[in-house]
Amino acid sequence: MPDLSKVPVTIVTGFLGAGKTTLIRHLIRHAEGRRLAVVVNEFGTLGVDGEILKSCAIPDCPAENIVELANGCICCTVADDFIPTVEQLLALDPRPDHILIETSGLALPKPLLKAFDWPAIRSRITVDGVLALADAEAVAARRFAPDLAEVEAQRAADPGIDHETPLSEVFEDQLACADLVLLTKADLAGPDGVAAARAIIAAEAPRPVPVIELTEGAVDPRVILGLGAAAEDDLAARPSHHDGADDHEHEDFDSTVIVLGEIADPAGLSARIETLARDHGILRVKGYAAVTGKPMRLLVQAVGPRVRSHYDRPWRAGETRATSLVAIAEHDRLDPAVIRKALQG
Repeated sequence: MPDLSKVPVTIVTGFLGAGKTTLIRHLIRHAEGRRLAVVVNEFGTLGVDGEILKSCAIPDCPAENIVELANGCICCTVADDFIPTVEQLLALDPRPDHILIETSGLALPKPLLKAFDWPAIRSRITVDGVLALADAEAVAARRFAPDLAEVEAQRAADPGIDHETPLSEVFEDQLACADLVLLTKADLAGPDGVAAARAIIAAEAPRPVPVIELTEGAVDPRVILGLGAAAEDDLAARPSHHDGADDHEHEDFDSTVIVLGEIADPAGLSARIETLARDHGILRVKGYAAVTGKPMRLLVQAVGPRVRSHYDRPWRAGETRATSLVAIAEHDRLDPAVIRKALQG
């Protein structure tokens, strides 16, 4: 007898660098007998997160169950990419018990929720829950949420300027769609930062939403999987800045890939990325670096001026040793020539 039950899907959303990939890696390693499948949506042409996840594939989530959709918003390419990908995963034998979807950091979750109403898949899958990851340190510093008092003061000084930034809209839409907010990097924020971030989230969320603190993606899967939210049937309770629009665009953001040769000083590269973020408003830098004299590839992940890196695996035979980094910023702040010059040093 065929299994006619719906496959639950968990949407993992959150701003750039909030820790979505780290969370999914943890879930893969602690699947507790579930056969998982993963869809990763990258912003930019250089895929990083998909390869990271495939590197930790296990029998319950083999590499063929991890699909990467690159260079296109998952909710803007529903017919061409998302629906066929879901159908491909549902056709696997054995069929996945649970599907995880990692959106890009700039995706709006509500248009993706609407896609679950498509006839081709509606009877076969359901949105078990929407998880919004929020970087506690960044939220506490009000980098990704509006400071209402400051906005009102600026509007009073110049009422002709709209001070609502694209970043704040993304942040608010992600909170508004969430069934659960995961406050990440709580260790970096400290108790005061966590308290401030919680207060900001409570003020911005349109309805009460549970908030859980976590570090390095470590959370009991029983807490975040099996929510049974059926979020596709609850759209009215999940308001969006883009409700009423036929679609949405990402013209506010852009990305560029910078390819360099080998680097001699990883610490110097990190310092240049920090300067690039501070001086030019770069939101995210991620990719790989070839370090002179090192057989291992250096994985680089930066959120604003905070840079982390570690050697993730040896360079493979026949693989070109090169440094490839994708930078993401608001459209009017992305100048590939300036970024290349800054990264070259």
